[in-house]
Amino acid sequence: MTEAPMSAPPVPTLLDALRFWFKLGFISFGGPAGQISIMHQELVERRRWISEHRFLHALNYCMLLPGPEACQLAIYTGWLLHGLRGGLLAGLLFFLPAFLLLSLLAGLYLAFGDMPSVQGIFYGIKPAVVAVVLFAAWRIGSRAIRNGLMLAIAVAAFVGIFAFKIDFPWIVLAAALLGALGGKLVPGKFTGGGGHGASEKSYGPALIDDDTPPPAHAKFSWAKLVATTAIFLATGALSLLLLRGSADLYRMGEFFTKAAFLTIGGAYAVLPYVYQGGVEHFGWLTGPQMMDGLALGETTPGPLIMIVTWVGYVGGVTKSVATDPVIAGLAGAAVATFFTFLPSFFFILAGGPLVEATRGELKFTAPLTGITAAVVGVILNLAVFFAWHTFWPKATETAPFAGPFEWLPVLIAVAAVVALWKYKADIMKVIGACALLGLAYSFSM
Repeated sequence: MTEAPMSAPPVPTLLDALRFWFKLGFISFGGPAGQISIMHQELVERRRWISEHRFLHALNYCMLLPGPEACQLAIYTGWLLHGLRGGLLAGLLFFLPAFLLLSLLAGLYLAFGDMPSVQGIFYGIKPAVVAVVLFAAWRIGSRAIRNGLMLAIAVAAFVGIFAFKIDFPWIVLAAALLGALGGKLVPGKFTGGGGHGASEKSYGPALIDDDTPPPAHAKFSWAKLVATTAIFLATGALSLLLLRGSADLYRMGEFFTKAAFLTIGGAYAVLPYVYQGGVEHFGWLTGPQMMDGLALGETTPGPLIMIVTWVGYVGGVTKSVATDPVIAGLAGAAVATFFTFLPSFFFILAGGPLVEATRGELKFTAPLTGITAAVVGVILNLAVFFAWHTFWPKATETAPFAGPFEWLPVLIAVAAVVALWKYKADIMKVIGACALLGLAYSFSM
């Protein structure tokens, strides 16, 4: 019985991988923390397609980039497994369910207004999201925080972003500098597999193991880097050219390309920019519509940056980019989503070979180790943020505990944490149960 885990798993076919990425797109709740936790559980622990060190090294590179790191991690893993096709399809399937769902919800929202049953579902999902993020912070922190120095970095990051409102890019920069300095002064504190920290647990040999050489398509060359860069630049420029016939869609393409490069530190870092452009400058939607879309983005699968799909859909309808409102909405949603995610594919497919080539060098991995320790503190801050807005829904920055305290979401969140931590329940089943509780509660009101 002990021999089976000691053999490497079979090589998954491209179809096997696509089934997984498609499923992941539907269950990727909880923001990047929850999504990364699900991916670790499935890819590292259960399927053993990639080792913990390789997974964490890729994750730390994605943490440095503008854009949704969980989606970029999916692209990276899919690319390692199956080359260009694998990377493109993994990324597409990761956000496709969220794109379809948010487009559908935006259409229903514009057509029918408030839907109590849907609000009830979201009422139950929100505390589940709190539980998923807390659980992810514990899972990732238990691997990343391997010594007192890592703990100090995590605590400093939490205090910096929670108490002093330091922007996440500055936290990343400070943690990287600490890692670079620590890698020279106390290298023993910053070794262990590329940043997130090496777990002492062994899940058995992985298909892409610690010592597995990069596949042929992942070998770095300057010619490949130049060619990939040229292809992506041409794709973006040609796509914008095709939109010249519609001034509003062209503006969306330009705007969301800029937004993609400002998404350093997660979607919350770029939300003020999207709000200012979409609401105040271009008038694609109103402030309340933007806030409703954000609430949906927080409680639907996929990265939170998928709020751009909502903005694009409502903007397409508002500006009547087509005579049929559904076509107008889908056109706006497609343009906003395409130009937001195009840079993420470029960063991975162009930069991945270089990242693989530097995997064993401490001067590259030590800064990533520092960054990952800081990210644990940031994830905990995200959990606090979600909990605050879920348990005190009427609260504001100036009155942090205003309005009634919601006791039912607290009970749901506690039950979800117990189910995830003690009983190792499947995340999707926990979220589904919480959604049903919220729906039942809405009928009782």
